[in-house]
Amino acid sequence: MNSENTKNSLKLSIVIPAYNEEMNIGQTLDGLLEILRAEKMPFEILVVNDSCIDGTQQLVEEKQKESPEIVLINRTLPRGFGRAVRDGLTHCEGDVIIPVMADFSEEAEDVIHYYRKIEEGYDCVFGSRFIRGGHATKYPRLKLVVNRIVNRMMQILFLTPHNDLTNAFKAYRRHVIQSIMPLQACHFNITIEMSLSALIRHYKIAQIPIGWNGRSWGQSNLNLRNMGRRYLSTLLKIWFERVLILDDVMAEKEENKSGDS
Repeated sequence: MNSENTKNSLKLSIVIPAYNEEMNIGQTLDGLLEILRAEKMPFEILVVNDSCIDGTQQLVEEKQKESPEIVLINRTLPRGFGRAVRDGLTHCEGDVIIPVMADFSEEAEDVIHYYRKIEEGYDCVFGSRFIRGGHATKYPRLKLVVNRIVNRMMQILFLTPHNDLTNAFKAYRRHVIQSIMPLQACHFNITIEMSLSALIRHYKIAQIPIGWNGRSWGQSNLNLRNMGRRYLSTLLKIWFERVLILDDVMAEKEENKSGDS
């Protein structure tokens, strides 16, 4: 595939939803800033403060004083991972958009790998921790088992080789995000709302191996029992869109893509 862009001509927007991450967000921002500046690409990092009750907001404000690339978005109640992601997406100015977790679980180098694949002409890049070259360390056993079952079910339902669809850490061109709006998920189910919505629209999607490391401080806000019904609702909604109204979905896709060109 021929490259559609000159190197580093695309602005990158990183969206970081954060709830009570004062012990993690500094390390996450430092790691991203170091590698992105070294690559000399245009970028912004949007930290979405999801009504934190710790020192997350103050820490980010301190970082902003020396790093103008950081944008702080302060949300009001109600909280929710999906709501925070949606707010971040509406403020993005970049051509390439990548949600990143605040707990430094992703590897900063993979952001660069995503960006380079987009430069090759792909619309999306889906990383996988579960293909050759990928890895997931300190993954809680129960969550790993549930993850593998859910992703296998989605592979079957959507006839796709992509096997890490529940991971939020993916790259999207701006026109892809525009075509899947409005997003409705309020919690972690936004991860599959975004990936499956892009998938059924037949965008050019690359899959590459990525690394993931379990958090060293704090606990994930993902609750499997509470999220199950939300994931199922989102999955069924998009599956029925694919089966019953794909013609309308594809028409909207083409309209958004032509408007973005």
